[in-house]
Amino acid sequence: MEFKQKIKITDRAITKVSSLVAGITIVGVTIWGISTVWRNWKYEHTNDAQVQEYINPVIARVGGYITEVSFEENEMVKKGDTLLVIDNREYIYEEAQTEANIKKQLAEIEVIEKTKHTLAADAEAVKSLIKTNEAKVWKQDLEYDRYNKLYQVESATAQQLEEIKSTLDVYKSELNASEKTYQAAKSKIVDLEAQKGVLYAEIERLKSLKQRKNLDVGYTVITAPYNGRMGKRTIEMGQMINPGQVLAYIVNDETPKWIVANFKETQISEMRVGNTVKLNADAYPDIDFEGKIISISPATGSSFSLLPPDNATGNYVKIVQRVPVRIELVGKNDEEDLLKSGMNVNVYVPKNQNNAAK
Repeated sequence: MEFKQKIKITDRAITKVSSLVAGITIVGVTIWGISTVWRNWKYEHTNDAQVQEYINPVIARVGGYITEVSFEENEMVKKGDTLLVIDNREYIYEEAQTEANIKKQLAEIEVIEKTKHTLAADAEAVKSLIKTNEAKVWKQDLEYDRYNKLYQVESATAQQLEEIKSTLDVYKSELNASEKTYQAAKSKIVDLEAQKGVLYAEIERLKSLKQRKNLDVGYTVITAPYNGRMGKRTIEMGQMINPGQVLAYIVNDETPKWIVANFKETQISEMRVGNTVKLNADAYPDIDFEGKIISISPATGSSFSLLPPDNATGNYVKIVQRVPVRIELVGKNDEEDLLKSGMNVNVYVPKNQNNAAK
């Protein structure tokens, strides 16, 4: 009898516990169902959303050996902080060589200037000689006319006339030679001026090249472009790098984070730019964030894919498309710093916002 009583007591206890568990389950399911219905009635919801930030690569503009790495992964950096240093000796030598070429061109211009002065002095001397030769020709021409008249009246011999004539020819030749020498000197001066123009143009080119080499020297010190947090690092000290190589990644802290939520095309009919949004990250379910819609994509996500679907080919299966909606976090506080790029977020857009605004 006692054994049977114990069994009855145990059965009653099990029945009570089962009834209690069933009651709690029913209440829980009822609350969950009501909250779900309420949420779906009041909000357009999607869990296809991620946090995004500007993550930019740190790229080398010159090549060389890494001599210093001044950051670690996940480290906070400020704008202007030195991240990497590349061996700059080669670029300094190239800059010095360009400077030496500029000095060489200036020295050649100085030589040309001195040559010009010498040619100008020679030209002036030849010019004076031309005047002397002109006077000699003029005088000898008068002498020839006089002897020619004397010869006509047989007061001078033919030999005397020929000697005067030959002397006149010599003087004329000397005058012609001096004139050509003077013209040649003037032409050389003009040529030297043209050479100076070429050298000055070369100097301008070398100055531009020197500035470019100076930039290369500056590019050997890679600094943070803005305040941010360093991401993945792909290089070490002593490594040889090439221009354009990605050395690290930096997350920009100077620009606000945003959320890209992919809503179904059947959910966006009442969404407008400026609508308020409630956000909840999977990583922090107890923290609510606020945001606002700042843009709605002009096309579905599949339209921007590498191979957009073509429903005119093959069998057509209707699939609900997703439209990316960009959401900006409202305000800046410490809680927003908890959100990291790529985190999954639940997005709730209250319905009838536009009607309430009207």
